[in-house]
Amino acid sequence: MIAERRAETSAGETRVLEVDGARPDHPVLFFHGNPSNAGDWVPFLERLEGRRRALAPDLLGWGESDRPPAFKATMDGLAGWIGSLIDELGVERFDLVVHDWGGIALATAAQRPAAVGRIVAMNPVPLSPDYRWHWIARLWRRRGVGEILNATTSKFGTRQLLRQAVMNPAARGQLADLIHAHYDRGTKRSVLELYRDADPEKFAPIAASLANLKCPALIVWGDADPYIGSEFAERLAAALGGETTVEHVPGAGHWPWLDRPEVVGTVCDFLE
Repeated sequence: MIAERRAETSAGETRVLEVDGARPDHPVLFFHGNPSNAGDWVPFLERLEGRRRALAPDLLGWGESDRPPAFKATMDGLAGWIGSLIDELGVERFDLVVHDWGGIALATAAQRPAAVGRIVAMNPVPLSPDYRWHWIARLWRRRGVGEILNATTSKFGTRQLLRQAVMNPAARGQLADLIHAHYDRGTKRSVLELYRDADPEKFAPIAASLANLKCPALIVWGDADPYIGSEFAERLAAALGGETTVEHVPGAGHWPWLDRPEVVGTVCDFLE
């Protein structure tokens, strides 16, 4: 059974989904992307229950976390908050699974590389100065335009946008429900803060720091992702400092496990 609890940091409180299992002192930490929340990870937590302890928090500003007005959801802000959360959870060693903007946790991990046992990255935001933002991100980054986009985004509109990114029609509706369960004014503010901070040139020092991560890593890439080209899977593999395996998933979009459920097993087997 997936347990739910609250975790407090100096910046604010968040929800953490958790399952118990082997190696309780070395759990798996899951960090979701934008615009969803920790609910993304339910299939993985269900698979790991009884096998590995695992924790999936909501990023501060998303899901069922606080929306503290003083907190700025910049790349540095989120990376620092993730470090504070790990410390508050009392976790000294962990495996790391990231998706989309959850990949900013790689920057956190690069500051404590000895703590990281294994890494799984699924279609993360490329922390590469060569990356150029997709069209939705470009709208969010534009002053005034991003605010209008957020103000007019409905669940129906999100389902239509997800037609590009999720090939499975049933999963599209489920993901739209998950997003809009918590897609409020605070989250929309965080989205704009994050994308407007994320100038590609700011990725260069983060990308350089990834060489500190010398642990085994698995990169799973949905090749039908309309936002991030599959070539960034190999670029991330080259940036990481350890032995890295890349698995391309043909016919899968930005959330590869929604289109190809066997990805859940691939990831969990690697973590064990």
